[in-house]
Amino acid sequence: MSEEALDLIREVVAKSREALKIIREYTHKTPVEVSATFSRMTGGRVLLKYENLQKTGAFKVRGALYKVYRIKDKYEGVVAASAGNHAQGVAYAARIFGLKAIIVMPEGAPISKIEATKGYGAEVVLAGRVFDETYREAVRIAKERGYALIHAFDDVDVIAGQATIAYDLMEQVDEFDQVIVPIGGGGLIAGVSSVLKHYRPQTQIIGVEPSAAPKTLAALREGRPVEIQPRATIADGLLVKKIGEITFKIIRELVDGVYTVEEDEIAHAIYLLLERGKVLAEGAGAASLAGLLSGKVDTRGKTSVALISGGNIDLTHIYRIILRGLTREGRLARITGYLPDSPGQLKTVLDIIAKHRGNVIGIQHDRIDPALPAWHAKVTITFEAAGKARIEKILEELENAGYTFRLES
Repeated sequence: MSEEALDLIREVVAKSREALKIIREYTHKTPVEVSATFSRMTGGRVLLKYENLQKTGAFKVRGALYKVYRIKDKYEGVVAASAGNHAQGVAYAARIFGLKAIIVMPEGAPISKIEATKGYGAEVVLAGRVFDETYREAVRIAKERGYALIHAFDDVDVIAGQATIAYDLMEQVDEFDQVIVPIGGGGLIAGVSSVLKHYRPQTQIIGVEPSAAPKTLAALREGRPVEIQPRATIADGLLVKKIGEITFKIIRELVDGVYTVEEDEIAHAIYLLLERGKVLAEGAGAASLAGLLSGKVDTRGKTSVALISGGNIDLTHIYRIILRGLTREGRLARITGYLPDSPGQLKTVLDIIAKHRGNVIGIQHDRIDPALPAWHAKVTITFEAAGKARIEKILEELENAGYTFRLES
C-alpha cells in the first residue's frame, strides 16, 4: 500500500470517530434486518441496511453534516452539485448549522428531488446533464458568492461522514462476511471500507455500479480515474463520468471486487424490495441488492450486508418499474393478434382469457395498419394473469381456436 493511500485511510478513520458524535445528534441509526426472501433467493444470509430510512432519505446526509459542521464558522453559505441526495443532505445540514445553501442540480434531476431540496430551504439552480457539468457550474457560483463548495464525494471530511455507517453495522451485526456498496463517485465505499478494514480486516468490501456508468472499473483498469461517457440509467445517483481522485486511491487498496449490473437487474431489485420487503428504494439504493440477486456477487454460504443507500425515487419511475415487474413475473400480459372483423370474434377471445382467470384491463383495435389481412382488425389485449403458465395456456388455447396471438415483451 502506498504511503499516500495509507495516510488518507488513517485520516478518514480518525475523522470518522469525530463525525460519529456529530452525525448521531441529527440523524437516525437506521435498521439492519435479515431478509428471509433474499437469503433464500441467493443461497446465503442476506441482511439489508436501510439508509433509505435515513434523514433526507439517503446516506448522503452523513457526509454533508460532518463537512458543513467543519466549515460552519468560516463561511456564511455553501454550494453543492448533486443529482439529488447530496443536494438534500447539504441543504439539511446548512439549515441545521444556520448557513445559506445553493444547490446546483442536473437539468434532468427528478422533480421530487428538486422539490425536496427546496423544502430544506436551499436555492436550486439547474445546470448540465451529468454531475461533472453540474459541478463546474457549482464551482463558478461558489467563487462568485464566496461560499464553501461541498463536493459530493471527493473530500476526506465527506468520506469520513459516510464512513459512520460502518460503526452502525459493527454495533448492529455481530458477524458478517461481506458488505455490498453501490458506487457513484466512491465516497460511500471509500468511507465504509476504511473503517471496516481497520476494525474488521477480514471483511470483504464489494462495489456495484451500473453497466451504464462503469467509471470505477475503467479507473481500476487504467490505474487512475478516467472519464467515461455514461448512458442514462435508472440509478441516477450513480451517474458520474469519473470517480474521485481521493476515493480511487482508497478503493484501489481496500475494495475486494467491483461488479456492474444492468438496468433490468436494478429495476427488478427495486420491484422485489417493494413487493417482498415493503421497502421503497431508488435505483442507486437498490444497486447493491441487484448485485446479489443477479448472482454476480457470490453470497452462497456467506453473511452479506447490502447497503440500501437511498429511497428518493421519482413516482413516475415506480409506476414503470411495477408494470415491468408484473410483466416479468407473468402477472400482467399484453398479447397482439389479428381477428376477423366480424361480430363475436373478440368475445370468443375474451372468453378464453376469462376461463383462465385473466382479468382484462385494456383493449386496443387497429383497422388501418397496412399489414392487416383483408377484413381483419389488429387487436392488443392487456390483462392481469395468474402466472406465466396461465399465459402460455391462454395462447395455446387461442391457437387451437384458430387465433394467432403473440406475447408482447
